[in-house]
Order: sequence, then C-alpha cells, then structure tokens
Amino acid sequence: MFTVKQLSKLAGITPRTLHHYDAIGLLKPSWVGDNGYRYYEEEAVLRLQQILFYRELDLPLEDIKKIVGRRDFDVLGALQSHKDALKAQVGRLDRLIQTVDNTISYLKGKKNMDEKALFAGFTEEEEKKYTEEAMHMYDPRAVKASAKKWNAYSTAEKKRIRDEGNAVYKDILASMPKGPSSPEAQACIERWRRHIEYFWIPNDEQLVGLADLYNADSRFKANFDKIDPQLAGFFLEAVRYYVDSKD
Repeated sequence: MFTVKQLSKLAGITPRTLHHYDAIGLLKPSWVGDNGYRYYEEEAVLRLQQILFYRELDLPLEDIKKIVGRRDFDVLGALQSHKDALKAQVGRLDRLIQTVDNTISYLKGKKNMDEKALFAGFTEEEEKKYTEEAMHMYDPRAVKASAKKWNAYSTAEKKRIRDEGNAVYKDILASMPKGPSSPEAQACIERWRRHIEYFWIPNDEQLVGLADLYNADSRFKANFDKIDPQLAGFFLEAVRYYVDSKD
C-alpha cells in the first residue's frame, strides 16, 4: 500500500500529477482514509504503470482513460504491446545514435562517409510511419490501402524508394540557403510529392498536414534536427509555398 507521496516517488512523478489523475477519473486511489489521505494498492499501482507507459507513447490522457477503462482491458496483452513498442523505439534510437556518431566522425575528418549515411534515420519504415500518421488525421481508410500498396513492392523496389527519398531530403537540405520559395527548393518539393505517391496520393491539404507533422511532432522532428535544426521548419515553409503557388 502506498500514499500519494510514496507512490509519486516510486513512479518518478509529482504528487500533483496523481491528484490530477484522480480529479479527471483516470486513476482513483484504492481508498481514502479518515484523515483525507489517498492510499493506493496493487491494482492501482499496476494501472498507474499502464498510464505511464501510454504517456511514453505520447497518447493524450483522455485516450488513455478510454483504453485502460475498458471492461476487456488486458493488462498482459498491453504489457507485451508496450514491450514491442519499446524495442522498436530502442532500435530506432540506436540507428539515430549511430548516424550521429558517424556524422561527428565525418565532420571531425576522422571518417569518410557516403552522403546517404547522413540520412540513415529516414528508412522506408520511418517514411511509411510518417505518411500513416498524416493519413489518420484525414482518412483512416487510406491506411489499409497504403499498407496493401507497400506490401506489393519487392525488396529491391523498397530499397530504391528509400534511396530516392534520401536523395530528395539531401537536395532539400542543399536548397536551404536559397530559400523555401526558390526554384531549387520547389523542385525538391515536387519530387517529394511524387515520392509520397509510393505510399498514397495526398491532396494539397494533406501535403501541408504531413509537412506540419514533420515540424510539430518531436518524434519525427528529431530525424530532421540531427541533420539541421532548421530543416523541418524550412521544409514546412517550402511545402506551404508549393501549395499556395498552385492557386
């Protein structure tokens, strides 16, 4: 059994967070003593663990409340899903760390590196994840069609698509000194739009939504920031100009 102070220390959160979770009905104490103190038993502690796992996945509290509040919520199944998600995240972070290490060595003159290696974080899996995020914002049905389209590609075709995407981002980076409205940058955005069609065919609103996702979502922006902290913002400006200039 834990008090608010004890549980908050154990979980690495503030007592105020537990009070907030109680206030919104996300995590109620197991019981409240005559002294007004909240007490948490094993079931509540396990529920808090689930909540914090879902927070690590950047889910809003309201969505977490709906998930853990379901009658058929499976704790063991959820833990396995968390484990799989964390493994995937560890793998992605390991790739990014290796890319950063390679780039540091390259910039210090200690290592020759293919320019494609600068964009190692932009794998076809990452590109697919980006587009699926944008599709969910507009038309979830498109996700199923996109998955079918992607799975139809051969291994060689997937590699070609990845290399083509890396080349596009490389050229966008090179166009930054000339500005987002420059012919060079706009030609890159047109190539990027055609590249996205390997996954789905977005309209202009969805193109801007995807570029905004690159810039606003910390998970995705990290890939751009490791190359240039200004890249994501530049990319968004260039896409907006591309769409506006079509009117």
